[in-house]
Amino acid sequence: MQFNSVKVACFSPTGTTKAVAVAIAGGLGSGRMDVIDATRPETRARPLRVGESDLLVIAVPVYMGRVPDLVGEWLNAIEARNTPTVCAVVYGNRAFEDALLELKDIMIGRGCIPVAGAAFIGEHSFSSAEAPVAAGRPDQNDLALAKAFGQSVRRKLQAFSSPRDVPIVDVPGNHPYNGDTKTRDIDFIEVNDWCDQCGVCIDACPAGAIDQQDPRVIDVAACITCCACIKLCPNAARTMKPGPIMDVAIRLNRLCDTPKAPEYFLQGGVLAAHWAADTGPSAE
Repeated sequence: MQFNSVKVACFSPTGTTKAVAVAIAGGLGSGRMDVIDATRPETRARPLRVGESDLLVIAVPVYMGRVPDLVGEWLNAIEARNTPTVCAVVYGNRAFEDALLELKDIMIGRGCIPVAGAAFIGEHSFSSAEAPVAAGRPDQNDLALAKAFGQSVRRKLQAFSSPRDVPIVDVPGNHPYNGDTKTRDIDFIEVNDWCDQCGVCIDACPAGAIDQQDPRVIDVAACITCCACIKLCPNAARTMKPGPIMDVAIRLNRLCDTPKAPEYFLQGGVLAAHWAADTGPSAE
């Protein structure tokens, strides 16, 4: 099976999901790679169109065990026709729950053929120096595994002459999906005097929740608690206030400190069991 291009579509406020998706695509071996980063609102305003001669890698972070509500509308506007698709989710070392199954279902509904799935670990959005959660993930070992996973997908597809002949992959999850995709309205970001209004946070915010004229002003109803503005601020001017979000971060630091391995699904999860046992992630 030959492809005109590999298209990488991702939603990645802090860059971890994008790094995994690009690494997977790197293992697929196509000379041409198009990256569509749907983190920015203006990108999500344009529907993605892919065809049978494309190979799609679609990747999103896990929010409360589900696909992020903010990116759902864009995903459900994708126009595809028998497009072989690799579905990937990235989670903060707790659990990916129903997110991978939900992403697979969305892609089937848009005309894609999910041929493989994966769940990778990325630094949790609430992670900090004081309460690290999967700090530094994906690391170089994770990205090497992502590339190797892409190579395995390529070998699978080479056995078929048409995308319509490839069996749809089985992934874990529940119907109906568990968990609530709606984020709570919480004023949890502190902006200190180091803020020089450089605008990096405004550009980084996927929800457009930061005031264009005064970045100290945050629309808490629009905020999705991705913490991109905190992590990407060049002056460390934005921190997490004491309160419910910090409490969650401390709890995750305590309960999710054992590094988890990525999981991979080509058919039946056999590859996942083999790689997780034999390779595993490097220490954080």
